[in-house]
Amino acid sequence: MTHREHKYFNPYTDFGFKKLFAEEGSKDLLQDFLNQLLPVHHQIAELHFKNTEMLSSTSSERKAIFDIYCQAKDGTRFIVEMQKGKMQHFKDRSLFYSTFPIREQAKRGEWDFELMPVYFIAILDFIYEKDSEEPKFRRDVCLKDQDGDVFYEKLHYTFLQMPLFDKQSYELENHFEKWIYFFKNLNTFDDIPAILNEPIFKKGFEIAELSCLKPEQYDFYQKSLFDYWDVKHIENTAFQEGIEEGRELGLMQGIEQG
Repeated sequence: MTHREHKYFNPYTDFGFKKLFAEEGSKDLLQDFLNQLLPVHHQIAELHFKNTEMLSSTSSERKAIFDIYCQAKDGTRFIVEMQKGKMQHFKDRSLFYSTFPIREQAKRGEWDFELMPVYFIAILDFIYEKDSEEPKFRRDVCLKDQDGDVFYEKLHYTFLQMPLFDKQSYELENHFEKWIYFFKNLNTFDDIPAILNEPIFKKGFEIAELSCLKPEQYDFYQKSLFDYWDVKHIENTAFQEGIEEGRELGLMQGIEQG
């Protein structure tokens, strides 16, 4: 390696995420990844990308811009989001976004209201459950009744809190965990690990190799990487400021009590 610090790009960047999962040439990677998250009866045989900008029914309403929006051959819709930094009301935002592929299915004229399934999948480079005693790396959510029985099985949410996944290569138990390990550690690899020496991952490594990017693509990646660092810097600064404020408050309370 010469002036480039890493061999592979950072998939948490906007450029890296979409290069890996949101292009026609890498659609098989997205399909393979999604199939690890889906139940047997919703496995994807074929999918196509849809417009990622969803307009509201009136100009006064908000619109939504997805990272990836795709549809399976049977009509099932998938929103795939990669979120770099913590944001307020993330669950509310997820619910709001999922309403667009639902409303999109409305038909003019006589319609019996039958809907195709909608999946919202979020890959999070932060922990949104920091106050929880037992935060979960993976959380699968659907509508259930008071007894815990599924009430409606066509609306699903999956949240992956990536910082909570800390397995090493020798601990990986299945194909899904290989995907998470690949995604989380991609830009730290110098070579393809033996555990990921499979056709689908080898293609991912080929796509992610920085030396294979065209000059303009590399420039886009660098800008995307700077944006990623900015988000992380702001997040870390806010965290440190919170610690300092807590110390000062504790000191003041100690003085008052003393």
